[in-house]
Amino acid sequence: MLNKKRKGRLFIISAPSGAGKTTLCHAVLAKLSQIVPSISYTTRAPREGEVTGKDYHFVSPQKFKAMIEEHAFAEWAIVHGHYYGTNKNLIEKSMQEGNDVLLSIDIQGADQLRKLYSDAVSVFINPPSLKELKNRLIDRKSDSQMTIQKRLEVAKKEIAAAPSYQFQVVNDDFEQALEELISIIKSQRHPS
Repeated sequence: MLNKKRKGRLFIISAPSGAGKTTLCHAVLAKLSQIVPSISYTTRAPREGEVTGKDYHFVSPQKFKAMIEEHAFAEWAIVHGHYYGTNKNLIEKSMQEGNDVLLSIDIQGADQLRKLYSDAVSVFINPPSLKELKNRLIDRKSDSQMTIQKRLEVAKKEIAAAPSYQFQVVNDDFEQALEELISIIKSQRHPS
């Protein structure tokens, strides 16, 4: 009898900037096995502490455009004036190897991916409120007041899209939100 390897599943996680999706995704990756991050490509500059190949693949706009021409992306978008994209070969290779893929992405990219991967599981991370979201963005100390205002305007549109996701988690209490996200992933994995 042949041992058939479990096929991985794509988990799409979206949230407004500052809602905590990156922190939640890092915690999920630390606690679960057989799940890997999808590391996106971007043309934005690294934030303090971010490492290329770990947080993002930081590339020039010219390199990114060349990758678009080569059809290297499962999805790509311009967000806050920067290009972001997901390498389709990396996703598919990971899933064929039996790993689930955790992908933290904006709503534009999530829409494209859900059309391409009908089996994907989508989760939207909500902030407790817009006021709390604003406080988190200010506390992050990585954006100007004007950028924070832009992010809040975008957040309102993103939150309005939350019902189109299969699951929603409110990140009010981090440990509770993490537990909910892990439960969703475990319940939606393909069986071995």
